Amino acid sequence: MTYYDNRIVEQVKRFSLVEILRRDGLTLKKQGKDYFACCPFHDDKTPSLSVSPDKNLWHCLGACQVGGSPIDYVMRRDGVSFKTAVGTLLEVHGQMAVESQSVADNSVLAERVARLDDTAQHWLTQATDLYHQNLLNSSQAKAYLALRGLDNPALIETFHLGYCQKNLGSILPTRTSQAGKDTRELLKNVGLTLPSGIERFSGSLVIPVIHQGKVQELYGRKIAAEGKLRQSTAKHLYLPGKHQGVWNQAGLTSNTVILCESLIDAMSFWVHGFTNVTCSYGVNGFSPFHLAVFTGLGIKRVLIAYDNDEAGNKAALALADTLRAEAIEPWRVQWPPSQDANAFMVASSQPARDFETLLNQAISLNPKETTGSHAAANDSAPSAALTMEQQGDDWHIRLANRHYRVRGLSKKAQGQQLRINLMLRVDEAIYVDSVDLYHAKHRQRFVELACVECGVGEATVKQDMGRILLALEERQSEPEQDEPEQDSQQATMTEAERHEALAFLRGTSLLDEIVQDFTRCGVVGEQSNTLVGYLACVSRKLDKPLALVIQSSSAAGKSALMDAILQMCPDEDVTQFSAMTGQSLFYMQGTSLKHRILAISEEEGASQAAYALKLLQSQGVLTMASTGKDPISGQLVTQTYEVEGPTMLFLTTTAIDVDEELMNRCLVLSVNESREQTQHIHALQRQRRTLQGLLERTDKKHIISRHQHAQRLLRPLHVVNPYAEQLTFMDDKTRTRRDHEKYLTLIDTIALLHQYQREVKQVKHQGEVMEYVEVTLEDIRRANQLAHDTLGRSLDELPAQTRKLLNHCVDWVACQAKVDSVKCDAVRFTRKQLREATGWSDTALKVHLARLAEMEYLLVHLNGHRQRFHYELLYQGETGSHTMLKLLDIDNSELTSPDRSGPKDNQSGSGQAAVSHQSGGSQGDKNGLNLNGHGIWPVADDKLHVQGISMIKTTPTIKVLP
Repeated sequence: MTYYDNRIVEQVKRFSLVEILRRDGLTLKKQGKDYFACCPFHDDKTPSLSVSPDKNLWHCLGACQVGGSPIDYVMRRDGVSFKTAVGTLLEVHGQMAVESQSVADNSVLAERVARLDDTAQHWLTQATDLYHQNLLNSSQAKAYLALRGLDNPALIETFHLGYCQKNLGSILPTRTSQAGKDTRELLKNVGLTLPSGIERFSGSLVIPVIHQGKVQELYGRKIAAEGKLRQSTAKHLYLPGKHQGVWNQAGLTSNTVILCESLIDAMSFWVHGFTNVTCSYGVNGFSPFHLAVFTGLGIKRVLIAYDNDEAGNKAALALADTLRAEAIEPWRVQWPPSQDANAFMVASSQPARDFETLLNQAISLNPKETTGSHAAANDSAPSAALTMEQQGDDWHIRLANRHYRVRGLSKKAQGQQLRINLMLRVDEAIYVDSVDLYHAKHRQRFVELACVECGVGEATVKQDMGRILLALEERQSEPEQDEPEQDSQQATMTEAERHEALAFLRGTSLLDEIVQDFTRCGVVGEQSNTLVGYLACVSRKLDKPLALVIQSSSAAGKSALMDAILQMCPDEDVTQFSAMTGQSLFYMQGTSLKHRILAISEEEGASQAAYALKLLQSQGVLTMASTGKDPISGQLVTQTYEVEGPTMLFLTTTAIDVDEELMNRCLVLSVNESREQTQHIHALQRQRRTLQGLLERTDKKHIISRHQHAQRLLRPLHVVNPYAEQLTFMDDKTRTRRDHEKYLTLIDTIALLHQYQREVKQVKHQGEVMEYVEVTLEDIRRANQLAHDTLGRSLDELPAQTRKLLNHCVDWVACQAKVDSVKCDAVRFTRKQLREATGWSDTALKVHLARLAEMEYLLVHLNGHRQRFHYELLYQGETGSHTMLKLLDIDNSELTSPDRSGPKDNQSGSGQAAVSHQSGGSQGDKNGLNLNGHGIWPVADDKLHVQGISMIKTTPTIKVLP
């Protein structure tokens, strides 16, 4: 553990607060002896942070009412301990402390190298020698050089490259000796070590600047990967104080010099034979030493090879003025956008050739040379006609021989900025840059650099910029036109695939074929679930689509069933997430969910968004009002976000208790968890490893493709049910108001799926022509079969797995009663007995038995002797496993369509009610049941039979039988 003595702490407290705050980006304004800035620790609009340079203390006069030394500032800024704050200041601001003036005595440090005595030079030389040996023995340092393309033995030896491994103490006198103390103090003053004693260049590649045997400068570059460095750790390090010396001064033997931005860029040139190269110490690191050496050596031409970014280009222009003042010609080497010499070298297959090409294509930064033939030609036609053409997301603007490409133009005006990527091309010359056309400095910079690179007159480009600005503003002010929807099936379907998909949709046993295709794709034993899931996904094309939840225990295969259903749907119609936050739905693009499937892998991942999902399913649209900032005025305004549906919702869950409001909006499917089903799945998994399984996997891709194309061909037609008024549904619960809608939507979906087997009819209403298909009796029959399996389970008061356990209990109790020759209500059983009989886990039994006891299907007895729970079955299977939906029995009823004649009056009636002993209750007025228990025999075409109960339509003439 690191400890700091009082001497170090006092030294850290003297680090200049003014410089620390400035490096943190705070704007300081001097008022009298003190400085003031906006406090970074609270929302401060008027400067309330006071800094006293004399005392080196800060204090917030506003909401914070706190203050202290530089250490206190870092502790509050970073939320760290005292010791960590001291270490941060030593590491990050130690160099600054040496560069800046001392707070205590306000004296200026002497120039480092010029006045270093022989002892200091001796230890600097010893350190660089040690670092050099470290590099030769370090595989990590060599790997870094190889990564940067600098693993050249001649380079390493010539420039004495090194690597700092924190082993400087191995060559120093012992710490306890006077010589050791003096030496360590000397190294701190030189800057080779920090005030804490830690080596400044620890973990860095060290590049010394040596001239005539003396070390004038040291540069360090951290070699650790980005993720392994703390955010506050500086990657580039120098000795404190002003930069001294010129790197590779001995190699500058030509009157032309390549000037790079960094030492690593300069070494990139050197290793490929361009030895007349040196560097600044960063974009603002061109020092008087460089200028003195250039003029002293008679340099006539400088090729500025700074990075091609905003800082590099700006610094190159500023440096050009300095060089021209000394009669040195400045030329600009143009790298690809956002690249430097080293990055260019690493990416190039032939760096030497490519370096030479770029150097030969360098652009003169002398304004006198931009008035050549190109400029004269272009100045003669500044008002050429402007042509503007859109190609994809780019705009191409032509003015005479000048071609501008605009990229990144926002479709809506942003108010205070018009930021684009602008490229000017004249013949083979190109200049490209990112520019805000509303920013005068941006425009001026583009004009200056484009003139130099493309040889165009400054007045011409300046006028072009004005015309481009007005043209783009006019484009943004145009109202957006609705883009025609792309016909997805034409873009992704061949003619052969289209014919195959149509043949599939026209098949006489379409629903049975869908079930068989799921089996061929590896889904076994889930015929009803797969068909209902498929139809629910197809319902997305309706105005009120279905919603689906697959509920099962863990590892039962609910996710596999969901994936199998979704893969049959076109990818462009499926939006799938693992989880959603509470507000995420409101910020989706306006129509991004319209007539699409929204699938969420686990209901738990959608719990935060349950409210939005319920609204989207019920209302088909989401709207939210939120506060935002007006881009023009900057004031807070109310902004409205709207997401359009309808959307088909698809969820899976392992939970027993799911949000009731969400569940009653959905069809609930339960996975088959029987032992026989597990055996079938195991057999299928083994079969997939065989040759036949390999062939079937190939067929699976073709089957999925056919289904996706078939669904793309389905049109969102209206569906008319001519038998709708004659259908029936249970009505003893208010919740059936929603379930009845699901039942009708299921019928509509089956009809919509068969649209290529039906006549598409048209009706004109209020000037609008609407296309529709009609429901058939077969559609209702298939819907009834599926509704009993799904809606019956949804309306059950018990979850599917709880109902399954109840049936196990009934069977086991009946068997045990028979063995013991007692009545069923005399049988008691424990959880252990049930666990052994069913094979269920103890955790699952606890959950489901508690639900059964709560719903009074079981009675719990506590054995006082051993404190064990025994269960008594209060339920004997009286009402069956499914809720009676009271759906119309198509096979035993005579339905009439409004456009067809009904059955004749002399047709014989049907028999008595299937369950004539059930009470009609309050439904007598609705379904025609006699409240005195008499059956009602309908006349002629008015007779209807319902599964589980007899019902008729109300007619003027009825016969009552005793």
